[in-house]
Amino acid sequence: MPQGVLSYKTDKEAAEITGYRGKDTEITVPPVIDGCLVTCIGKKAFLSNKLLKEISLPETVARIDDWAFACCAKLQRVILPYHRMEIGQGIFKDCFQMEQIVDEEADTAEKRSVDTSFLLAAVMSRLDAFYLFDFESAGTTEWIRQWDGRMQALMERGDAEGFSKMLLCGEEDYGSRENNLDYYMEQRRREKVRLSMLRLMHDYGLKQDVREKLEQYLLSHIKGCGTEETWRVVLEEYGDDLRYYQFLTQLGGVTRENFQSMMEDMGQTHTEMKAYLMKYHGEQHKTEDVFDAFTL
Repeated sequence: MPQGVLSYKTDKEAAEITGYRGKDTEITVPPVIDGCLVTCIGKKAFLSNKLLKEISLPETVARIDDWAFACCAKLQRVILPYHRMEIGQGIFKDCFQMEQIVDEEADTAEKRSVDTSFLLAAVMSRLDAFYLFDFESAGTTEWIRQWDGRMQALMERGDAEGFSKMLLCGEEDYGSRENNLDYYMEQRRREKVRLSMLRLMHDYGLKQDVREKLEQYLLSHIKGCGTEETWRVVLEEYGDDLRYYQFLTQLGGVTRENFQSMMEDMGQTHTEMKAYLMKYHGEQHKTEDVFDAFTL
């Protein structure tokens, strides 16, 4: 590799990737090594790689073993063939930044293909629904129905659900903030906000009644509400990503009432995002009083 070494072993006509050492952020696994087809990504091959952001697997791969890409903290994009293959457990476990699992042969201009790549990644990173990790059915009407069903089940869970069990099982250190019920509930709401935003931004096959419920949830946690997780997620997790501010304005989440407090939250940072919101606010809420402009 350009900045590292890809390890492998061969068995007759097949090769298995066994590990990697180096500083590459993007890796393309070759289809053939030493005259052998690369058919397997071995167990823990890329486990805990802290730099990897994108990896591309060849058509020849037929098996991905346990924890092959687990705990790759910066992994965002995986390119692979959408064909039947053996999948081990936890192959993308704790890959919290993973956004897309892309079919290398898909039409990247087609909305279904693009949306499916985001929804398939979310199966592992947000839904915890391994049964939906199926390349062959991904994007079909039935698959979308099951995806949305799982999403709605998560959205309907109480924010405090699971807190008592966590304490009884000793999953968190005594006295840590994770043991605080308010903090726990805030994190559950943030998870629901992320999930709602993802589905609305990649809305292939989304039914109108489900869309309305997701939009209502996000607006009920916007700046100025009793809880503000929608705004906190946009500001703190996507601080300079214009897509999320555009989404927020299209949703109707920036209002005359909460605009000023949003500006105060942003402080001296996120200059371009502030400029976008100010332009939007000016167009939507034109003021007749010149002194209002001076106040802003």
